[in-house]
Amino acid sequence: MQRHKLTLSLLIFSLLPLSLLARQYFLILSQEDLKDIPSSPTTTSSDVDPNESPPEWDEFGDSDSKPEHELDPGSWRPIFEPDATTSSTSASKLDPEMEQYYSAVEKMFSAVSDSEVKVVEEAVAEIEELATVKGNSHAQSVLGFLYGLGQIKERDKAKAFLYHHFAADGGSLQSKSALAYTYYRQQMYENAVKLYAELAEVAVNSFLISKDSPVIEPVRIHNGAEENKEALRKSRGEDDDVFQILEYQAQKGNAGAMFKIGYFHYFGLRGLRRDHAKALAWFSKAVEKGEPRSMELLGEIYARGAGVERNYTKALEWLTLAAQQQLYSAYNGMGYLYVKGYGVQKKNYSKAKEYFERAADHEDAGGHYNLGVMHLKGIGVKRDVRLACQYFIVAANAGQPKAFYQLAKMFHMGVGLKKNLLMATALYKLVAERGPWNSLSRWALESYLKGDVGKAFLLYSRMAELGYEIAQSNAAWILDKYAEGSMCMGESGFCTDSERHQRAHFLWWQASEQGNEHAALLIGDAYYYGRGTERDYERAAEAYMHAKSQSNAQAMFNLGYMHEHGQGLPLDLHLAKRYYDQALEIDPAAKLPVTLALASLWIRKNYADSFMVHVIDSLPGVYPKIKAWVENIILEEGNAAILTLFVCLLTVLYFRERQRRNAAVEVGIQGQHIHHAPAALN
Repeated sequence: MQRHKLTLSLLIFSLLPLSLLARQYFLILSQEDLKDIPSSPTTTSSDVDPNESPPEWDEFGDSDSKPEHELDPGSWRPIFEPDATTSSTSASKLDPEMEQYYSAVEKMFSAVSDSEVKVVEEAVAEIEELATVKGNSHAQSVLGFLYGLGQIKERDKAKAFLYHHFAADGGSLQSKSALAYTYYRQQMYENAVKLYAELAEVAVNSFLISKDSPVIEPVRIHNGAEENKEALRKSRGEDDDVFQILEYQAQKGNAGAMFKIGYFHYFGLRGLRRDHAKALAWFSKAVEKGEPRSMELLGEIYARGAGVERNYTKALEWLTLAAQQQLYSAYNGMGYLYVKGYGVQKKNYSKAKEYFERAADHEDAGGHYNLGVMHLKGIGVKRDVRLACQYFIVAANAGQPKAFYQLAKMFHMGVGLKKNLLMATALYKLVAERGPWNSLSRWALESYLKGDVGKAFLLYSRMAELGYEIAQSNAAWILDKYAEGSMCMGESGFCTDSERHQRAHFLWWQASEQGNEHAALLIGDAYYYGRGTERDYERAAEAYMHAKSQSNAQAMFNLGYMHEHGQGLPLDLHLAKRYYDQALEIDPAAKLPVTLALASLWIRKNYADSFMVHVIDSLPGVYPKIKAWVENIILEEGNAAILTLFVCLLTVLYFRERQRRNAAVEVGIQGQHIHHAPAALN
């Protein structure tokens, strides 16, 4: 049989946006990526033993109902969300060593908030004693973070790696994440993939059984040039006017509003803390009015025992009611219960498959994912790894994170897909970043909104170390924006301007590696102007080219300017014009600077050795002397390029007017010659 080339497009919704806005990117799988899998005999629900399947493919395992601070031991949740951890820690009190650990970390954050450098140093000394003398793995993780950042300690990558290695061996998942990201940046995928696989498994265990959990994405606190006020407004929780209106509607009996309020509380969205008790109360009110989405989430709550005693019978009842209201994602939860035999008389794979198919028939991503698992394992159906892979791709196209996880494992183990550690690592990383340590972003944002910039910087820096692009961008922006207010501290007190620039440069560089176009632009500016590093026009051009590949108009304009002046790029006025034109095509708002730049090109082309070209070229050098005057009188922010190009435009107008007058004079003279010319001889 002729083999036709098969191309499968996997649209991956990146959980960490690649630029200032969340972007999508494509992973193209060709026929070569798909392995030939020998067919296996058909199996039915009556003769399938789920224990025959390899344990690493048991994707219908029990959902882990542990609270997040237990899933992520040593996390700072007891400090930032004490109410959420009180109930679970009261039964088993912390041992004295862990009490010392949390006391020292809390002391460090409080001192950062109060700008007390000496107290911060004392807290770090206590953490160091716990890490080195008592070998506390969580203290070792914090110490690794401080050495990596250079906060209070001298920046030392080797010590940071060593302490994270010890901490990871002791069970610190955040140190495992830091090591995984380090290996990932160094393209050591054999090491990175193992750690990210473990972290992704922890993340998947916290997902829902019937539907996809919402992406609790870190908020970008800036849009490049200024604070992202709209995103910050939506993150103010109960202080947000829109939320207050929604809550008022819920109190007046609006079922949809009741669901949304419960939803925000259940997942900790819109700047709210997670509160399962409040969520349960609002969902319970909403179902009295027949709200189906609340019925489904009540099923999830009882299946997971989230804030209530686990009760699979009640879970099935609520999921069934939701499905009867044509909420098709609820069929996934029902199918899960029949696969596991929870809340029903016995396991029934045929019934489970029927429910999953109902969900899939209505384009529910969870239905496709669950059918993929059944075909992968041969649960009640003929085992068909290729078909399972196709189901996972459809689910991933719809943004189902469990499908990313499955495809990552297939690439990792070479099951159904050819082994590809780079692809496996990237997909595992997407899933792992939805793990419980993602709460760092919520605490950082809360601190920032309260004006506690130093604490926000420290929390974003911790996330940056774990590989979160938005956190890298936010931490760098805080350093550039707030200077000493960022509480950037070195080994001997507050950071100097040079040290802050170097830290910001490092963070922007990490963010640019992960596709942040604005970060690449700032890296280019740093090399062009020599901020935090030596001036290097060639490296500036490389950074601008990277930002240009992300369709950044400013980067295109900068490349045109560098071609025009021969800085780091060949002197080429034709290429300069092309880049200027591209900048205008991408961003119509660039019309004024592009018009001025084209005027400059016109002068260079037509009056290459004129006095005006020398004046134009000398303006950037004169600029520092008139900067204050320009800032105070002409512009809100001094801009040498705009000032220079404005002079160019005036010059162009002057030369063109002179050309017009000269042409008019020549025409007049010619007319006089014709008028006085002798008559032609016949």
